[in-house]
Amino acid sequence: MKPFEAVNWNDPETDYTEMIWTQNTSQFWLDTEIPISKDVKSWVHLQDEEKETYMRVLGGLTLLDTEQGNVGMPLIAQHVKEKQKKAILIFQAAMEEIHAKSYSTIFTTVASTENINNVFQWVQEEKHLQYKTATIDAIYKNIKEDDPYSLYQGLVASVFLESFLFYSGFFYPLYLAGQGKMVASGEIIKLIIRDESVHGVFVGVLAQEVYQQLSIVEKQEADRFVNDLLQDLYKNELGYTENLYDSIGLTHEVKKYIRYNANKALMNLGLEPFFEEEEVNPVVLNGIRTETSTHDFFSTKGKGYQKGKVEALHDDDFDFLNQRVLDTTIK
Repeated sequence: MKPFEAVNWNDPETDYTEMIWTQNTSQFWLDTEIPISKDVKSWVHLQDEEKETYMRVLGGLTLLDTEQGNVGMPLIAQHVKEKQKKAILIFQAAMEEIHAKSYSTIFTTVASTENINNVFQWVQEEKHLQYKTATIDAIYKNIKEDDPYSLYQGLVASVFLESFLFYSGFFYPLYLAGQGKMVASGEIIKLIIRDESVHGVFVGVLAQEVYQQLSIVEKQEADRFVNDLLQDLYKNELGYTENLYDSIGLTHEVKKYIRYNANKALMNLGLEPFFEEEEVNPVVLNGIRTETSTHDFFSTKGKGYQKGKVEALHDDDFDFLNQRVLDTTIK
C-alpha cells in the first residue's frame, strides 16, 4: 500500500508557494473586526433605488462566494497533487466563506429581516446570476481525476469568477465609499478585493502550469474553451449589469469596469487582453488599487485595527511567476 505523506513545508514545492502562503495568512481578517455600525447614518440617507441595488449586489456576491468556498476551491484542491498548493487553496476556500459571511454582517446592520429575505429570494430568481453560477459550477464538477485538461478548465473558471465576475458587484460599494458613503462596508469590500487579487494570481499561475502539460491538440481546444467561456460569461454579465444598475444610471460605467477586469483575468492566465482599453471610473479604480488609497489596507484590517506589517502586492511582484511558467514550457 502506498504510504500517506505529510506536507513538508521545509522542502518547498516551488519558489513561490511559501510567499503565496505568507501573503494569504498575513491578510487574514474577520468581518466582526470592522465597525459596520458606522454606516447606519449613511444608509438612511440613500434613496430606495440605491438601497435596493446595494442589497442586491451584495446578495449576488454572497452566492458567488458561497460557490467558490463550498465547491470551487475544495474541488480544485482535491485534484491538485502538490500538498503545499492544496493547503493554500483550502485556506483560500476558508476566506471565501468569510467573504460570504461578511455580506450578511452588512445586511444585519442596516436592513430589516424582511428586506434581507427578499434579497436572498431575488438571488434565487435572478436568471443572469443563476446562469453564471450554474456555468461555473458545472465546470468545477466536471474536473476528472488525472485529467489535466478538465483541471485547466476548472482553474480558468475560478480565475474568471474571482478576477472578473465578482467585480460587477464590487463596483457599487466602491463607488459609494469613494464619495464618503457606506465607508465601513467599503472597507470590507476592499479587504475582499485584496484577497481576491492574490487568489486570482495564484490560481492563474496554477492554470498556466497545467496548460504546459497539455498536448498541442488539447492546447488548441483549451484556447477555444477560454475564448468561448469569456464571451458567454461576458454576454451574460451585460444583462446582469443592466438588471442591477439601470435604475440608478450606472450601467454604462459598470460595463466598462467589467471589461477592464475581464482583461485582468486573462492576464492572470498569462493571456493577452481581449477588450480595448477604456477609461474606468477613477473613484472605483482607486478602490481596487489599494496601494494608492489613503487608507492602507495592506497594513491594517480596518480603521483602528493594526495587524503588523503586511506589504502591498503589485503586478510586477508576480512577473517572476509568469516567467517561471514560460521557462518550463514543454519544448
